[in-house]
Amino acid sequence: MPGTLPSAPGRRSSPVRVYNLPVDQTVTTEAPTPTATQRSKADQAMRHLLRVPDGQRAIPESATHRIFGASILLSASRCLLSYIVLPILLPLLGLAKGVGPIIGIPVGVLALTFDVLGIRRFWLADHHQKWLFSAVYAVVGVMVFTLLIVDLVDLLG
Repeated sequence: MPGTLPSAPGRRSSPVRVYNLPVDQTVTTEAPTPTATQRSKADQAMRHLLRVPDGQRAIPESATHRIFGASILLSASRCLLSYIVLPILLPLLGLAKGVGPIIGIPVGVLALTFDVLGIRRFWLADHHQKWLFSAVYAVVGVMVFTLLIVDLVDLLG
């Protein structure tokens, strides 16, 4: 009988009718991104501050983790320069004492830039731990900003 499936051999059952139904080709396995109405007020405020559009597709988390590693490495390098290399090693080697701010200020600005970009990247990815990583970035950013102010005061004063 056309349009039906035969029963298994040795079994007596009525044939099952096969229907040609349209297939929905837009189904994906990814979880839907929450819309602006589903976000908390704090999430909306942070997304607005970081200029993260609501309609944008989330970026892969692997790219987010790469920039996190790079920015934390840069911030850690800035701290090592400020606390070990510039105040201890350079004077031991007989190099000028005033070279610290000249090196520290550009590295500090670059580190702060990467920190802000890193926070934004976590929000663009709509990462499930975006608030935690934002807090880590904020703490590191405050330390680097403090060192930047100290270098500016040292350079200007």
